[in-house]
Amino acid sequence: MSSSSRIKVAVLDDYQNLARSMAGWSALEPRADITVFNDHIAEREALLERLQPFDVICAMRERTPFPRDIIEHLPNLKLIASTGSANASIDLEAAAKRGVEVRHTGYSSTPTIEFTWALILAMVRDISGENRSLKEGGWQIGLGTELAGKTLGLLGLGRVGSAVGVIGRAFRMNVIAWSQNLTAERAAEKGIERVDKDTLFKTSDVLSVHVRLSERTHHLVGAAELGQMKPTSRIVNTSRGPIIDNAALIDALKSKRLAGAAIDVYDQEPLAADDPLRSLPNLLATPHIGYVSEELYRTFYGDTVRNIVEWLDARKD
Repeated sequence: MSSSSRIKVAVLDDYQNLARSMAGWSALEPRADITVFNDHIAEREALLERLQPFDVICAMRERTPFPRDIIEHLPNLKLIASTGSANASIDLEAAAKRGVEVRHTGYSSTPTIEFTWALILAMVRDISGENRSLKEGGWQIGLGTELAGKTLGLLGLGRVGSAVGVIGRAFRMNVIAWSQNLTAERAAEKGIERVDKDTLFKTSDVLSVHVRLSERTHHLVGAAELGQMKPTSRIVNTSRGPIIDNAALIDALKSKRLAGAAIDVYDQEPLAADDPLRSLPNLLATPHIGYVSEELYRTFYGDTVRNIVEWLDARKD
């Protein structure tokens, strides 16, 4: 294939520099020039300048959004190959209007389900604090909290929330749930009790967030909701950052109106170096790694390569 007919492919936001090792990109190399970017660009003009030459952009989930204003200013763009089964940060209408095809990959909730419990267990037993003490030459520094007999509240009972609930019952927890569309019948099918919103926040010892981000769920957990929780309660968010009002959460943790929180998702990612969330002693914070597993990355990048090859094969020009 001549250099003039080769397509240019950009792989974005490969923070860990793993994309090349997670799939057989050699299937594309005779037909494409592939550029992998390990950094993240949030500033509009710099992003547009970087992406101008590319025919195909490989997006890792919502790390780099593609609203209308970005899509309309990328004249060479023909395909967005996004990881995941959907990507709410891509303006599909704008892409269709420009003739830009959008393709998705397979997905598994397993890493996020497992990671939610990793956070819960690490939080209630302060594993990071005890580990730090030991490495610094110390010994035991605190008391953990048992889960058996406590109440696990699920804000959302979809694929992830319901699986988290099953594990909660295995820990002999009382599991309750609420969301805007959840019915008692649907909850009963999952072996979980549906309660009203106030009861969810007032009685949960651990509250785990599992709703999708939308206009209805933006800041669904605010100062009023956090204020209803017991001072011994903890909240976990492995869904999307803006579901919880960040300022209200920081205030509740600083004032110790909550015992603690475990957060893997943020309003803006990557998290700013000076963000106060980085320094709260009763917050267990991780850099959005709930879905970051070898198995899922192989699915993501393997399907991405396949999507691009199939798209190339289907082209008539």
